[in-house]
Formats: sequence, structure tokens, C-alpha cells
Amino acid sequence: MTQIFAYVPFKNGVAEDVAMEFPGAAKKIDAGASLTAVVAGSGADLDKVANALTKTYAEVIKIDNPALAYPNAEIVRKALTNIIPADAIVLVAHDTFGMDLAPGLSIKLDSAYAADVVDFEGMDGDALKLVRQELGGAVSTHVTCDASAGAVLTIRPGAFAPAEGGASGSVVDKSGDAGDLSAKRTFLEVVEAEVGDVDITKSDVLVSIGRGIEDGDNIAIAQELADAMGAVVSCSRPIVDAKWLEKSRQVGTSGQTVKPKVYMAMGISGSFQHMGGIKGNPFIVAVNKNPKAPIFQVADVGIVEDILEFMPALQEAIEAL
Repeated sequence: MTQIFAYVPFKNGVAEDVAMEFPGAAKKIDAGASLTAVVAGSGADLDKVANALTKTYAEVIKIDNPALAYPNAEIVRKALTNIIPADAIVLVAHDTFGMDLAPGLSIKLDSAYAADVVDFEGMDGDALKLVRQELGGAVSTHVTCDASAGAVLTIRPGAFAPAEGGASGSVVDKSGDAGDLSAKRTFLEVVEAEVGDVDITKSDVLVSIGRGIEDGDNIAIAQELADAMGAVVSCSRPIVDAKWLEKSRQVGTSGQTVKPKVYMAMGISGSFQHMGGIKGNPFIVAVNKNPKAPIFQVADVGIVEDILEFMPALQEAIEAL
């Protein structure tokens, strides 16, 4: 039976959304696999997360050490190397921390490595078949990974449906097995990003604009639609790069992480860097002139149209209600 371990990141005592997506990924690898969550940290927040995860995972390994109070990939890598079997499959979120942690972990475990996985096609003997995306999501590549000696895989957040829970698992404390957790890196401080005039992370409805807006003057069109919907205007990186909106409005891995109930993607192609900033499984409405835009692969409703014509028409329809 395949052993799969999922390293679960958390913040302020709450597991990241990807924690609920790892079980779905594991089932696609091997429906009969044994899945274990691993959380590392220190104190009450760690205990809170570990106990909460027992509703989703049959087993949760806890590593409690003052050196892990702030996530440090160098230290976490040491702890995981001492706890996870060398032939296991390890799932890690494909985010900034995961990209720091995973490659070195695969070397320490002497196992295969694959990054930014969006789907699995199961095991064929020792061969794990997986899917990645290239060129901003325009091309899907089907990869065969030799998992005979295990594998470390980073999973794209949002690529797998979240689990519904229902488990009744247990917490296993393996803090004493973590070994020497000294490190060359030293944590100094957290510098919080400045919040702009609007905090898009708190909005339930976002009207998000991309290159399809064409000109900074056209942002007023998006703002009028947002006002009619009781929403907030956000954007993709090109809009910030053009200095049409401040960075606090940017959604994505290099911008803000948002969890709206409704996400209106207006003229946004849908690169994984942008989609990586959208959490919580919102209802996504995508409008784009390009019928092959990657955003349509994740949208609940997709409309092939010029947003400069669509947005005023939608605003008019809303105001007529």
C-alpha cells in the first residue's frame, strides 16, 4: 500500500485551504493509499491545527519544537527527513514556502521530485502519472514519474476539490523523533504589507480586471459595475505594472490572497500565478475574448465576449432589477 504524507501549512492556528485538497490529490494517486498529515510548529496554535485536522485525516503527525515557531524550510526539511519513510510520497503546497522546502527534501529522501502538479492519472506499477501545465496554463504536459523510491510533489492550490471531512483521526506526537533542528538561517521579523484604500481580502464579491481592460481610463467601467454589485475592484499583475491600480488591489501569488464568494474575472487570462491567490472555492465568472484562455478551465461560468461591452450591459441589467 502506498504511503502518502501531506505537509500542512497553517497560520494563526488555522490550516491553509490546501489541507482540504490534499486528500483529493492522494485519492487520484492511489485510492487505497494511507494518507497522513504532518504539521510542524510550536505551542497552542499547533495543537489547535492538529486536532482540527483529525476531522479530515485518519492520522496527524505533530512536530512541536520552539525552533519551528516560525516556518523555516531548512528546519522543517530536517524534521521531515527524520520522520517520513524514504519510499513515501510527500505532498507539499506549491507556494513560496513549498518551493523552498520540496526540492531539498526530495534530495534528502533520495526520491523523485515534480513541481506544480495539477492532476494525477494514478499509479502504473512504480510509475506515477501526473499532469503539469506549461506556458501559463496554455499547455498540459503528461509526466511519468518513477516513484519506486518515493516522490516529493508540490500541488497547485485550488487544483483539487476540497474534502468534506468526516474522519475521526488521531494525533501522534513525533516531536522527539525530529532530531537536530539547528539551522543556518535565522528568523528576524514579519513585515506586514501595507493595506491600501480598500482591503480586497475582506470582500465577498470581487470584480477583477486584467489586460482586457485595455486602458487605465476604462477602469471606471469596472468600478461602476462593482458599485452596482456591491463589490470591490481588484486586478491581475499587468494592471499594477501599468500603474493603473495600486498593488494592494492585486490578486495572485505576488499580490493578495483572497477568499470571495463570487469572483468576476474580467479580461483575465488565468495564469497559475493569478489563480494561486484565489482560495475558498468561490463561484468564478470569467469573461474573455480569447476562447482558449486558461481561466475558462476553472470558471463556473465562462463567457466569450469583450469586457468593455459586457460590463456596461451587465451593470444595466443589474440596475434594472
